[in-house]
Amino acid sequence: MNVDWPTVSSIATAAGTLVLAVATFASVRSASRAARVAERTLLAGLRPVLAPARREDPPQKVGFVDQRWMVVAGGEGAAEIGDGAIYLAIAVRNVGSGMAVLHGWDVHTERELSNVPHRSVDTFRRLTRDIYVPPGDVGFWQGAFRDAAEAVFFEVREAVTEPRRFTVDVLYGDHEGGQRAVTRFALTPHNDRWIAVVSRHWNVDRADPR
Repeated sequence: MNVDWPTVSSIATAAGTLVLAVATFASVRSASRAARVAERTLLAGLRPVLAPARREDPPQKVGFVDQRWMVVAGGEGAAEIGDGAIYLAIAVRNVGSGMAVLHGWDVHTERELSNVPHRSVDTFRRLTRDIYVPPGDVGFWQGAFRDAAEAVFFEVREAVTEPRRFTVDVLYGDHEGGQRAVTRFALTPHNDRWIAVVSRHWNVDRADPR
């Protein structure tokens, strides 16, 4: 029996190449999976999550550019009408593992249910200063309406004066500017105070977990 050694050699070479390619693909795929897991773990360590401050947390002293000051107790918000402006604030706690950097906000004066989506973050009002809330610590969100010609100015003033429940959507992210999220806070009037609760969280830069 004559063996065609060149053919056998070619087949063996091809088989070896195929095995090497499969092994390389499996190795690359495994390395990519490990890299994704490492990246997700790193991002989770930087991820902030805002919630109302606890009742036992210290009150937050909040100042505005026009020297207006408010003191907000843990678990509460504040809403005051001044001369030509409406001042809002919420005492918050960062229950996530990363620094929270607050970017912007939006207000809904109609009754917002948790399944009503937030508006585009491009329409949110930008904060005039950087507000940082360390992980596991307390801080505050603040906002003000100063243009009486805006329809929302009248709507918010009416909600505060009546008073009745309204919601604030707060946009924030990690200290590198990523992992943006929106948390919806509801402010409910009760015995001359505004009780703050969270009704919904949304992820902006990644898929929601629900």
